[in-house]
Amino acid sequence: MIKTFRRGIHPSSNKLTSDSSLTIFPTPRIVRIPISQHIGAPAEIKVNIGDAVLAGSLLAEAKGFVSANIYSSVSGTVKKFESIVNAQGNSVMHVVIENDGKYDAVNFEPLDKDASKEEIVARIRLAGIVGMGGATFPTHVKLSPSKPVDTLIINGAECEPYITCDHRIMLERGEEFVEGVAILKTALGVERAFIGIETNKKDAIEYLSNIAKERGIEIVPLRPKYPQGAEKQLIYAVTKRKVPAGGLPMDVGVVVDNVHTAYSVFRAVRLGEPLYMRAMTVSGHGVENGGNFLVRNGVSYREIFEHTKGNKKEEDLIKVISGGPMMGFAVSSLDASTTKGTSSILFATKEDVKTEKITACINCARCVGACPMGVMPMYVERSVDIGDIKGAVKYGANNCIECGSCAYVCPAKRPLVTSCRLAKKLAREKGVK
Repeated sequence: MIKTFRRGIHPSSNKLTSDSSLTIFPTPRIVRIPISQHIGAPAEIKVNIGDAVLAGSLLAEAKGFVSANIYSSVSGTVKKFESIVNAQGNSVMHVVIENDGKYDAVNFEPLDKDASKEEIVARIRLAGIVGMGGATFPTHVKLSPSKPVDTLIINGAECEPYITCDHRIMLERGEEFVEGVAILKTALGVERAFIGIETNKKDAIEYLSNIAKERGIEIVPLRPKYPQGAEKQLIYAVTKRKVPAGGLPMDVGVVVDNVHTAYSVFRAVRLGEPLYMRAMTVSGHGVENGGNFLVRNGVSYREIFEHTKGNKKEEDLIKVISGGPMMGFAVSSLDASTTKGTSSILFATKEDVKTEKITACINCARCVGACPMGVMPMYVERSVDIGDIKGAVKYGANNCIECGSCAYVCPAKRPLVTSCRLAKKLAREKGVK
C-alpha cells in the first residue's frame, strides 16, 4: 500500500543527477572549516596555529548539550583562525588548514556489536553527528527524548527537487545504511523502525527490501509529493499519528532521522569515523558536470562551482542555493564553506528560476489548499502587514513549517513564506501564542 499525507504539491522533480554515482570530490590545498555547523552553541576551538592535524583530529569541542564536535577533514597544518561569512550570511569563526594531500586519518576504536544504547549515543555525540538533511540538529539530543518513544522513522523520501544524494546512498551504501538504522533502533530501545521511500525511487525500494527485512525494518512506499519528507507529514503518512500543534515527534512516540544521518551513524559506530565528510548533490543548469559527490567539510562553494561548471560562467548564475529550491536558501557568497548540513548546492540560471512580478492577492485560497499544516497563509500575510500578530497566530503562523508550498501555487506570487517566517519571529518577541 502506497501511503501519503493530506494536501501538499507536485513540483517538477528535476532529478538531473539521479543516475550519477557518488564520487570523491577533489579537496583543495586550503580548507576553511567553520566551528558552527549545527543548531546550538558554536563549538570551542581546541587547536593552535601551527598545529599538525590529521583527518579526524578534533578542532573544536561541543560547548553544551545542544552542540556538536567539529573535526578536521584533511591532514595538514592549522594556518590561522578567520571570521568568514557563512552560507547563511553570518560571520562565523573558521579554522583554516593547509591540506598536505596525504589524508592521513585518526579514528576512534569501533564499538562491539553488543554495545549498549548508552555507549552508542555517547559515540554519536563524540563523532559530532547532526541531522544531515539540512536541519543539523545534534543527533545525540534526538536520541535522548524526554518522553517514551516506540517508533523510529527514517526519511528516505528526498522529495525536494534536484537533490539525489540520499537516493545514491541507499543504492550504493545500502548495507551500511540499513546497519545504521539498526544501530539507531538500539540507541532508542525501540522495536519498530520504518524507512519511508517515495515510489519514484523503485530501485531503492527493491534493493533495500530484503536487506531491511532481515533486520526487522519495514520499507514504506510513499506517493511522490512535496513535502513528504517533513517530519510531521512523514509521521502521519507512515503511522497516521498526528503531531499536535507546537509539538514534537516524541509527543506521539516517534523519532525521525535522515538517510545520511543513519549512514554516518554506521561509520561512527562500526568504523570509528568522526563526521567530516558528506555526500551532496551539485546540480542546476549553471553547471555542466554536476553529480553526487563525497565532499570534505571546508571546501568553498566557489571551488565546487569551478570544478563542475564546464563552460558555464559565474555571471550567468541567477541564484546559488544551498539545499533544495523549496526549503533551501540563497547563498550570500561563493566563498562560503561546505558543512555537515550542505546536502545540495544548486547553481541556478534562468532555466531553473522563473521570476514573475508580485501582484495583488486574488483570494483564490490555493495557498490554503496546498498547505500541509492547515495554515491560512493569505490571512497571515495580511495580519503581518497591519501589525496584527495575534491575528497572524490565530491563522496558524506558528504551525508553518516553511515548506514553500503556498508560495509555489500562488498565482499572484506573494511572498507568503516570508510573511509566515516574520510572523513567527514577531510572535516570539512579543510572547504571542
